[in-house]
Amino acid sequence: MDEKMDPCQAEPLETVRELKARRGASSGALRATGRKPTAAALARARAGLSQSAFAALLGISARTLQDWEQGRRQPTGAAQTLLRVAVAHPEALRDLQSA
Repeated sequence: MDEKMDPCQAEPLETVRELKARRGASSGALRATGRKPTAAALARARAGLSQSAFAALLGISARTLQDWEQGRRQPTGAAQTLLRVAVAHPEALRDLQSA
């Protein structure tokens, strides 16, 4: 903290610096929202794939995947089963991606 800076100005500046540092440390990981991650978000994170790559692997649009991950829509039928497999065995999806 700058000794010449008013404490009322220094505290918010330090808070901003801490937030920026935290944001950089968590890039690429699931964001902490206070909610339990959806099966789609968990499966994608465990597979280590981007949204576009994971959506292409599942044969769906990136927008549909985003809706699933954010809880706006729920996957149905075979998609639910595939997501359960992806959570339990993420290597299976990586194998499919390389095939």
